[in-house]
Parts: sequence; structure tokens; C-alpha cells
Amino acid sequence: MNIFDNKIEFRGFLIGALVLVFLLPMLNALTSPDSFLHVSSFQLSLWGKYVTYAVLAMSLNILWGYTGLLCLCQSLFFALGAYAFGMYLVLHIGIDEVYNTPLPVFMDFQGYTELPWYWAPFEYGAFAVFAAMAIPGVVALIFGILVFRSRIKGVYFSIITQALTYALMLLFFKNNLELFGQSYILFGGNNGLNDFKEIFGADVDSASTQRWLFIGSVLLMLSVYLLVAWVLKTKFGKVQQAIRDSENRIRFSGYSTTSYKLLIFTVCAMIAGAAGALYVPQVGGINANEMTPAKSLDVVVWVAFGGRGTKFGPVLGAVVVSVLKSFFLRAAPDSWLIILGAIFIFTVLFMPNGLVGLPQQLKPWIDRLKSRKATTSPVS
Repeated sequence: MNIFDNKIEFRGFLIGALVLVFLLPMLNALTSPDSFLHVSSFQLSLWGKYVTYAVLAMSLNILWGYTGLLCLCQSLFFALGAYAFGMYLVLHIGIDEVYNTPLPVFMDFQGYTELPWYWAPFEYGAFAVFAAMAIPGVVALIFGILVFRSRIKGVYFSIITQALTYALMLLFFKNNLELFGQSYILFGGNNGLNDFKEIFGADVDSASTQRWLFIGSVLLMLSVYLLVAWVLKTKFGKVQQAIRDSENRIRFSGYSTTSYKLLIFTVCAMIAGAAGALYVPQVGGINANEMTPAKSLDVVVWVAFGGRGTKFGPVLGAVVVSVLKSFFLRAAPDSWLIILGAIFIFTVLFMPNGLVGLPQQLKPWIDRLKSRKATTSPVS
């Protein structure tokens, strides 16, 4: 089964894979820092962050673009994956120079002398990688069972997912959780987790480590793209899109739409968590600001601007908007939110199919101009 729609898509995927997996890391490793072709480690980690954003946008597109579920808690799942892997990273900082203990600084500051039992498994990298996908998946599974079995959908689904994001954001901003008369330390409060030193025994800030993290992010993005392309060709993908178009018809045809939506919701949360795990060592930290409702709205803008319901659109939208954000936060930091709102309004009003659909949208205009030139040239 050919999972690509045409040869152009296959060639574009192949060229993109070769450039991102081989060319950019080679330009970083093999060229001189003074060379015009050199890609610095900072640029590589910056583009690695954009790639993880692209994966996050793809996870929302599977929900919104192909299943019709406008979820406003994808940033929450992204942040949960980042926190899970960040716990491993913060436990391998080493002996603190002030308190002279291997505990995280915020635990030392609050008088802890030993690691809490729920933090202990995160000393192992394999467990942290597993938890980065499992924790968002479990949260999505439990939440999805409650929501989908109650047949909550449409705008009410969007509102309740945003409420979940806000509730957990407030929890992660706290330093301690009081529960049943016991106090449990959480995840660093406002400061979050940062100041990482090593990852799997390697220096997290070294050029070689940043190259491998970038390659891992790209491989995750390519894998998710192939997964989406394959699913769309299967019966599952057809049912998924039919749920988006008319869920009642599919339910009356004998399909359990609740099971389909629950599975898709859980898998998309795990994909977002995996992207978060690769995000945190490349940016050097994670705090509760990454799970604010505004962050989830940013992901919605990425998907809509790039092209909802398309395979490449979310990747393009996430990268373009992120590049624009980096530029305008330097050039006009007070105007970025206005510009972002203008982008979303312009997309809704004039670009319903996003950047990917723009050529097809402009095709009638171009054909009309060509026909006018063809009719006026004999007269002249």
C-alpha cells in the first residue's frame, strides 16, 4: 500500500528527511564556525524546538483536522511529557554547591533530606522516556472516558479541555500539595525544572548532544507523518474522517464512535508528550507557563494557518508562526499578540485552507488573468 498521495509528496518527504537528518547536522559538525554554510549549535537547537512544535501541531491536527475534536489541552500533554523527562534531567545535575546534596535545589530549600518515593523512579532514563508518553496517555485516557461516554462534543468539549489545562496549570504552579493531611512536594513551582547538566551520561549542552537531540526530534516528526499518512489509507482512517463529517451517521451504522475518539485522543496525547520530552533538553528548562491555555490556543493557530486536515500543513504552520514570533519578539515585542491575532483572523476570513491550500485557492484567479492576457493579445 502506497501511503503517499503522489510522487511529489514522496519526493518532498524524502528531500526533507535528507536535509533535516543529514545535511543540517553535517553543516554543524563538519564546517568551520567562520564559514557561511556553518549551522551553529544554537541555531540547531532552535530549529529542534520548532520541530517539536511541529509534532505538537500534528497531534492536534489528528484530533481537530481528521476527527473534528477541537482540543484545547494539547499544550498540557506536551508539558506533562516535558516535566516527566525534566525530572530525570534535574536528578542528574550532581551535588549542589550550596547545600552539598544531590537533591534538586527546590527540595533542599524546603528542608527535604531524601528523595520522595514518587520522584525516585525518574532517576532512570528508560523510565523517564516511558513516563513522558505514559503519563499524558493515562491522563487523556481517564479524562476521555469521562468526557466521551457523556457524549460531550463541539464547543463544550473545547471548553472542558481548556478547563482541565487551567486546573493542572494552577497545580503545577504550587510548590506543595496538601492531600489527606500530608504535604507532597511537586515540581519546582514557578521556577519549574532547569539548569540541566547531563543526559544519558553526556553533556546536555555539548554540540554533539544537541545534534542528536535535533535528529531525534526530526525522526519523531517523520515517524508521526508516516503514521498519519498510513492511517488515512486504512479503514480506521476512513471511519475517523467520517466521525468528523457526521458522527451520528457513523454511530447509527454500528461503529462505536466513543472507542474511536478515546483511542485517538489518547494516542495524540502520547505523541504530544514525546515531543515535550525532546523539547525540554533543547531549551534547557520547563515550567508551568508551557501549559497555560494560551499555549494551546497558539497550537490552534499553527494548525489553522498551515492547513487543517492536511498532512504537511501543521508542520508548515508551526514553523512559520514560530519563526515570525522569534522575529517580532525582538523587533516589536509589545505587538506580537496583536500580530498573532491578525494572522488568525486573516486565516479564518481569507485562507480557510491555510498556507497549504493557498495555491489551489489562487488557481482560479491565476487562470482568469491568463485568459485575459490570451484574449487581449490578438486585439493588440
